[in-house]
Amino acid sequence: MAKINNLPASAYAKPHTMSGKTVTAVLPKVNAMKHMLDTNVSVAHNHSNEYPETKTSGIKIRGTGCATKGVMARGPMA
Repeated sequence: MAKINNLPASAYAKPHTMSGKTVTAVLPKVNAMKHMLDTNVSVAHNHSNEYPETKTSGIKIRGTGCATKGVMARGPMA
């Protein structure tokens, strides 16, 4: 039976890039109260904020044949 390496995390290689440089994780600063107020929460038919209007502008995409729905591209075109 093979021995299982069950060592503490400090015994293994530290997080690094392919060139060997160390990597550190930085969490973004988030204003928790603003995030909670801006989040759309719904219960039954009640919701906390108004939802944004449906986007109706866009460009007609090619190759849809005789489709009548799903023929407009409305995302970022960059």
